[in-house]
Amino acid sequence: MTATKDSDQQTGAGSIPDPVLRSIGFLSFFDRFATPPMLVVLANRTDLTLADAVGLVASYSLLYALGQPLWGFISDRFGRVTVLRTALVGLLLAAIASTLFSAHVPLLIARSAAGLMAGCLYPTLLTIIGDTRTGIERARGLSDLQIYSALGTTVATLAAGALAAFTDWRVVFGLPALGCLALLLFLRRAHDGAAHRRGRVDVRAAFSGAALGVYGVAILEGAVLMGILTYFVPALQHANVPIAVAGLLASGYGVGVIVGARLMRRLVQRFTRTQLMGIGGVVLLVGYVASSISQNPATITVTAVLVGASNAVLHSSVQGWATEVAPKARATAVSLFACSLFLGSSAGTFLTAGLAGNGEYGAIFLLGLVATALLTAVVTLGHATWERRRVS
Repeated sequence: MTATKDSDQQTGAGSIPDPVLRSIGFLSFFDRFATPPMLVVLANRTDLTLADAVGLVASYSLLYALGQPLWGFISDRFGRVTVLRTALVGLLLAAIASTLFSAHVPLLIARSAAGLMAGCLYPTLLTIIGDTRTGIERARGLSDLQIYSALGTTVATLAAGALAAFTDWRVVFGLPALGCLALLLFLRRAHDGAAHRRGRVDVRAAFSGAALGVYGVAILEGAVLMGILTYFVPALQHANVPIAVAGLLASGYGVGVIVGARLMRRLVQRFTRTQLMGIGGVVLLVGYVASSISQNPATITVTAVLVGASNAVLHSSVQGWATEVAPKARATAVSLFACSLFLGSSAGTFLTAGLAGNGEYGAIFLLGLVATALLTAVVTLGHATWERRRVS
């Protein structure tokens, strides 16, 4: 048996084929991004207002975030496969519950539960990649995972709104339940090795000054990259674009991620991570400039594509930083990073829901532009400082 295979079995990742890991990434992002494209449909076909519907997305993100420390602890203590199975079962039940209610409070609880369970999936995948790969291979692994998560986002953006409009919004909530069932079957023989339990987990490492700085960056990044992403389809519909066409145009985000991820495989060989963060930040700035000036189908589509490309370059670079900042408590650190990211996303959505309700999408994109300028400065300076201190 090769050394690589030995290492994979020790970490527990070797028993889970890459296609299954990538499928979990696809599922988690499909569920996460299926609700925004059908916000208007939900508001029209239930007793929910548009602000109530936006609240479903915000509460999902909030519970996604708040569950992260718990998932990280369970992952470090009991293993990666354990949390994947637990979360998939929970998401299956929450998805079924989401199809059974149309009143605001029960649906809010169901979607919050779905967020809590889905929150385990992608960070655990990041942890597995952090356990098993280093250097350029880790960066490439993150890029490959982003491609599949982007496909999940793209399919959700393309199909969810139209599917809800032409059939029933319950269908969109029910599809992840089928995916969870299939993935649980694929994981039935999976097992964890002992690499993540060979030594004592140093939880304090996840609260070092550098780690706390990464979490702070994640809060701002979540608001800029994920909170505002919620509004692409509603902004297009506000510009009188039919929902099916709006989903098609907004799916430019997924196209941007896929193209950016493929490009990232080459960029990591030519630029440092700090430089990549700067490049990704500039791309994001250009994207928000377009839609802050004018909110028409062309500019919003350009913004969606550039936000996706920036996600592939900027966000994957920050993710790589998060997997390295506390290697002695990697799962805990990654979970806290994800917690911070989705707290930022939830806060961004909550703070801008009123603007969306009034149709003030230009103001939302302008806020994104200002926050992006701040994020780019903070992340590049912060990472450069961390690298110098680590080398010295």
